[in-house]
Amino acid sequence: MVFLGDDILRWLVLALGAALAVGNILALTRPRPPGAAGEGLPRPPLGRSLVMVALGTLAAIWALASLVAG
Repeated sequence: MVFLGDDILRWLVLALGAALAVGNILALTRPRPPGAAGEGLPRPPLGRSLVMVALGTLAAIWALASLVAG
């Protein structure tokens, strides 16, 4: 018997897609420390982050639909 049954790949795609989307959204919306415009972590590239959010969301929705459909 396999852990999580025959749906292990669907669960992994759901987890990785959701993590990709949420991680990039949080990186884009991270608050900046006041008065430290040039210090700290640099701002992530907007275009790449939006593409990663879209890909992660698409993968998560696809995996969720596959799990629901059976």
